[in-house]
Parts: sequence; structure tokens; C-alpha cells
Amino acid sequence: MSLVTTGELLTRAAATRTALAAFNIITLEHVEAVVAGAEAAGAPVVLQVSENAVKFRYGRLLPLARAAVAAAERAAVPVALHLDHIQSDALLRQAPDAGFSSVMYDASALPYAENLAATRAAADWAHAQGLWIEAELGQVGGKDGRPALDAHAPGARTDPAEARAFVADSGVDALAVAIGSVHAMTTRTAALDHDLLKRLAAALDVPLVLHGSSGVPDDELRAAVTGGITKVNVGTALNIAMTGAIRGFLAAHPEAVDSRTYLSVGREAMARTVEQLITVLAGTAPALR
Repeated sequence: MSLVTTGELLTRAAATRTALAAFNIITLEHVEAVVAGAEAAGAPVVLQVSENAVKFRYGRLLPLARAAVAAAERAAVPVALHLDHIQSDALLRQAPDAGFSSVMYDASALPYAENLAATRAAADWAHAQGLWIEAELGQVGGKDGRPALDAHAPGARTDPAEARAFVADSGVDALAVAIGSVHAMTTRTAALDHDLLKRLAAALDVPLVLHGSSGVPDDELRAAVTGGITKVNVGTALNIAMTGAIRGFLAAHPEAVDSRTYLSVGREAMARTVEQLITVLAGTAPALR
């Protein structure tokens, strides 16, 4: 196997009514852990780099992207690269040369008309470069300081009729929908609106994406896949696994100074989390309690 396109993997997932797991990466250890976990599960995977991750890396996309490409090319399972939650047009335009086959252009904080106009322009450019593009309608919340809105607040949930018009007018290839999940949750207590998901799946003919999946319990994730979610984004769960493992190791070994000793423990914890979540989405793993 080797580096493949996100569109190829999502087309296959949509045809088989399964879900593709996509994990946000920050360090080389994240890259290696996601690939190792996907190989252990025997499933394809998406490596995602967010705009926030690029900012953390001194604003430079290529070092992490080059590492992800190298890992993908040597993986035993298909691996795709995706640029996530991009608001900067300058960063968007770096995607093709950096090895990414898809982008998530995020203008969801803007009023509907402005979101549509910005996303349409991004989609036109992306398609001209051969890139597959995802957008967001509604507000998942919990990212970049955006609050998680009340379930009944205007714009807190994705409206099916509005979503259908948005997809048609913007030309995007997939849509991230707001159905109750929240970014950066550290507890798995989110309750999804499965009735809304059913209506969205009936209204749209593009793959639906669930953001903020780290806070969604396993049974809810399985139900979301059954209900029409095709791509499941995970980020915080990896950071919880890595940080917890490193914190435990350093507490037990206060004399440790070689970063390889604790980074390897963190990497292994992330790989186990990746394998577990992929098997949950496939319906073959018991729910975590």
C-alpha cells in the first residue's frame, strides 16, 4: 500500500456504508502512531494536519507534511493526507505541493452568505488543482475559542434544507455537519442528534463528516456510522492518550531524562487508541467504558 487520495477512500467508504477514520497529527510520534494503529486494525486511514498544528510548528507546513508523506508511502495500509480546518488562503494554496489530496476549508463562523461565497471560491480553486474539498455548515463549537452553542440556538445545528442548498451552490465534495459533537472534549459524553443525521443523510448526496468525535461514546459513534456518517475526525483522544501515558511514566520514573523513553510510551498509547477507534467504527470492538 502507499499514499492514496482522500477522495478515493471516501468514495469507497460511502459505497460500502462504512466510515473512514481521520486523525489529527501534531508531532512525528502522532504520525507514526496513527499509521501503526491503522496497520494493526488492517484499515485505511487519513492523516490530518490542522491550521492550528501548522501554527504550532512555527507556521511551517512542510516538515510535518514531508514526514506524513514518507510514513504513508511505507505504510502497509492505504493512507491519505488531509489539510484540516483551513481559514488561511495562503495555507490552502500550499496543499498540492505538500502532498495533500484534500482540504477542509472552514468559513463556518461567517454568516451563511459569506461562508458560501468564501467556500465557493475555495472549492473552485481546489478542484482546479485536483483537490477534494470539505466544508462545514452549522457550528460544532469548541475550536479556536468558539463556544459550543445551545442545541436550540440559531446555527447550532445543520439545517438539512440549508445544507442541500449550500452543497449545491458551493460545489464541495463533503460536508461536516453539526449534530451535537464538540471539538476538544476530554470526556466522552456527547449525545448526537440521530434524527437530524437521518434527515441530513436523506437530503445530501455527498459524504457527511463528524467533527469533535473524541467526545462521542463508542455506541454513539457506531450509530452515527449506521445513520450516514462517512468520515470521523479524531484529535483530542490522541492527545489524551499520549499525555496520560507520558505523565504516568514520568511519575513512575522521575529520574528519566531521555525523551525517547517517554515519547515511545506516548506513541504506543496513541497507536492503541487509533486501533481501538478504527475497530469501533467497523463494529468489531467492544465499547470502552
